[in-house]
Amino acid sequence: MGEDSRLAAVVALAQGMAAAQSSREAWRAAAGGACRALGGSFAALSVWERELGRLRVLVNVGELAEGEEGFPDDESYPVHQFAEITEFLHERWAGGGEPDAWVEVAEGPAEGRPGYCHQRVAALRRRGRGCCVVAPIVLHGRAWGELYVARPVGAPVFGRGDADFATVLAAVVAAGIAQTERLEEARRLAFTDALTGLANRRAVDARLDEAIERHRRDGAVVSLVVCDVNGLKKVNDTLGHAVGDRLLERFGSVLSLCGAMLPGALAARLGGDEFCLLSVGPSADEVVKAADEVCRRAVDLGIGDGVACGVASTEAPVGPVHSARRLFRLADAAQYRAKADRSDRPVVAGREGLDDPVVRLADEPPQGAGGERRRFRGRHSP
Repeated sequence: MGEDSRLAAVVALAQGMAAAQSSREAWRAAAGGACRALGGSFAALSVWERELGRLRVLVNVGELAEGEEGFPDDESYPVHQFAEITEFLHERWAGGGEPDAWVEVAEGPAEGRPGYCHQRVAALRRRGRGCCVVAPIVLHGRAWGELYVARPVGAPVFGRGDADFATVLAAVVAAGIAQTERLEEARRLAFTDALTGLANRRAVDARLDEAIERHRRDGAVVSLVVCDVNGLKKVNDTLGHAVGDRLLERFGSVLSLCGAMLPGALAARLGGDEFCLLSVGPSADEVVKAADEVCRRAVDLGIGDGVACGVASTEAPVGPVHSARRLFRLADAAQYRAKADRSDRPVVAGREGLDDPVVRLADEPPQGAGGERRRFRGRHSP
């Protein structure tokens, strides 16, 4: 491959990783781009999990051998089987060397290559491959993992020039991984409440829109639990905002714990003293049971005055739920009723059928501009 072709391959690899919307897409773009650039038939990207002492395969691309999967659940190899990770890499770095790539061949040690590993050679033979090039991936000055590209038996064996090029590709992959991690961290922060670590309102809105679409498409049960922490203002006024923040953090932990009763549920802080649980799949009865546990545990926090909790579910007799807005209004109305009645149990929209006063309240025309969620605040008990 000429210099121009290699430069084009590097650019294509970088662009492929930059276009990725998730870590999995970035891994696949990295392995696929390197495989094409090096003329391989197979490539894998692995991460070194130091705490577990293993190399874990993140993605395999190209011609997969029996037992190999694109995104394996648990394909991993003890690091002690690959001494070059802990010895070859670090000893060379300590001596002022660079984390260069190396070549392995199915026949045995590649002449003049310092990274020979019997296990890799055995794996090449077992999977019908003739040679491979292994390039360390270095991130933030530490070995992050490796890029592995193989060719089949009968294909030209990788040479020193290929290994040098693989080193360059690994550096491009490292830069792409770092960028992906930064983007994912930015996305995480954008959808996370800073005080409690729960999801925020933006995350709820996005997930709820998807959930309602699933409900319309295939009838998935979507349920929403809205909670208002009672007594927060009094705590802030008498004990200080630091104690009030601690109350919110502790309730957030309670909500997260109870949300674990509902597989896949999203626990979130909507803002101020308002929290919610969004559940997709579990029955309305299961959601009410979890909400009941939230109320019970909130009383035991020791500060504050429990929570007012409202539940709305597409499985309840509340009429058609075609929008996230209506489900929120139903849950909000139920929560308002719980607060007005000083109930220590969750109030469920639709418990009394379509003539349920909570459903009627939720479906009243909005008063004032915008029809905001908090339109029930300040009203008299229905």
